Amino acid sequence: MNFEIEYARFLKKHQQARRGESLRRLQEGHAHGEKMLLENVWWPAFGNFDHLHPEYEVSDFKDGRRFLDFAFILDMLKLDIEIDGFQSHAKEIARSKFSDNLMRQNHLVLDGWKIIRFSYDDIVERPRMCQQILLQFMGRWASGKKIDRVSKLNAEEKDIIRMALRGGRILRPKDVCRLLNVENQKARKMLRSLSVIGVLSPSGSGSERIFSYKLAESVTIDDLGL
Repeated sequence: MNFEIEYARFLKKHQQARRGESLRRLQEGHAHGEKMLLENVWWPAFGNFDHLHPEYEVSDFKDGRRFLDFAFILDMLKLDIEIDGFQSHAKEIARSKFSDNLMRQNHLVLDGWKIIRFSYDDIVERPRMCQQILLQFMGRWASGKKIDRVSKLNAEEKDIIRMALRGGRILRPKDVCRLLNVENQKARKMLRSLSVIGVLSPSGSGSERIFSYKLAESVTIDDLGL
């Protein structure tokens, strides 16, 4: 799938569902930094925009409205993803505004939101580190549906899991290429997809790039039914 085509569809879908201030905020607030996060981080990690909402409106602690850069909502899981530019968030912000922003974040947490913040510099210069953080988050917090979703895996994905089950094997894209006779890009995408649903998790401690995966610790052979 092509990022630009899917990105245009993603924006159009949400624009058509918005009215009033919510639509205006999406049109004006979703800008270069937000697109860069999708293009450099989200799309390479997940290959889709499922359950993701740009400029998502929530009620704030002062009975007003605020907009999250992105909200990922899946069942009871609510994740706020924020992009922080140095100029707007560190250098020229007033002390009262700084305190207000911290209190708003505290109330989001009290309302059940989880929060991940990325700097614009990291999105541009260290996107793979950002991808890994999101993949690790999904593996830990969005894996509650893993057993249901395992039943929907296709034959190739089940073959990958069987390979991982053999002796607790570490999986690399080249292993999947040999197993399924596919290109490296497809192999990486399949491994990322299995990581998102919590069946696999990144292996090793590297922070810049994910080179290998392993079966998630919370997954048992009985869960997988393979």
